[in-house]
Amino acid sequence: MDSSGGDSPGSGDLLTNVRTIELDGKRWIDIRDPNSANIDQLRDEFELHPLLLEDIMSRIQRPKIDIYDDYLFIVMQFPIHNKQTRVNIASELDMVVGPDFFITLHDGRLKPLVNMVDAIFANPDTAKRLMERTPGHLLYEVVDRLVDYCIPIVPKVSERIDRLEEMIFERPSLKTVQEISLVRRDIITLRRIIKPQMAVVSQLEHRELSFVSRDIDAYWGDISDHLGRTWDSIEDFKDVLEGLSDTYNTLTSHRLNDVIKALTMISVIVLPMTLITSIFGMNVPLPLEGSPWALLIISASIGLLGLLMIVVFRLRRWI
Repeated sequence: MDSSGGDSPGSGDLLTNVRTIELDGKRWIDIRDPNSANIDQLRDEFELHPLLLEDIMSRIQRPKIDIYDDYLFIVMQFPIHNKQTRVNIASELDMVVGPDFFITLHDGRLKPLVNMVDAIFANPDTAKRLMERTPGHLLYEVVDRLVDYCIPIVPKVSERIDRLEEMIFERPSLKTVQEISLVRRDIITLRRIIKPQMAVVSQLEHRELSFVSRDIDAYWGDISDHLGRTWDSIEDFKDVLEGLSDTYNTLTSHRLNDVIKALTMISVIVLPMTLITSIFGMNVPLPLEGSPWALLIISASIGLLGLLMIVVFRLRRWI
């Protein structure tokens, strides 16, 4: 792995997936898209447990904290917006916290983490500020930035729900149904991502964990509060969306009933007219057969019959 000695921030080869920052005897090793070679190097250098290395390579772990004698293994997930599907997806972050090292493994899509590493390499003052304390403080800095990254998701989902409400009360269409499905899918995904992180942060706040200083409990509480507010907003969105979905179904049913009622009225009015014209269209002797006024009389009778049916429907308040 690329590293530097002394009190300099360190250096990393941008052509590899590993960047190492070493300062004051502490190291931060950041690995993007870990591969088998990275796993072998971690095993040899830090003697990490085989089950931990297996969890890193699986990339489908649930958020958790595993406690080992010489280090902590923490798995967290954070939402990433997918522009193609227009929904958020989970991006996993694995972290190993030791007495003098901090290892992060991710897929490179978590912008706050990537920007944080870039800032350390670009600015020695930033590196010194972030790494002058313990790896546990560095863990807090990373989690805090990633949780703050989640907060803007809430107003974005709120805007989508507001637009969806306008679409529902305008002319509903297939696009409205698709948008309801997308927003519901997005909320379900966010609930699956955010809820497990609350349990992990709660453990960091309340449990006695090695390499995590107790003097920053209040800061973990602040992160927990941010996650809690985000969770409450998502739960509210879930209830609002269910209400809008029910409203859409009610409006659709109402419009469908209006259409069926109109078609039924037309069919009922046209039915006796069709019967009369069918009778007079038969090749048999009928009244008014030789009269020059036959067409006029029959047409007037049909018109009066239709008008009479409309009056009856109006009196019964069917239309």
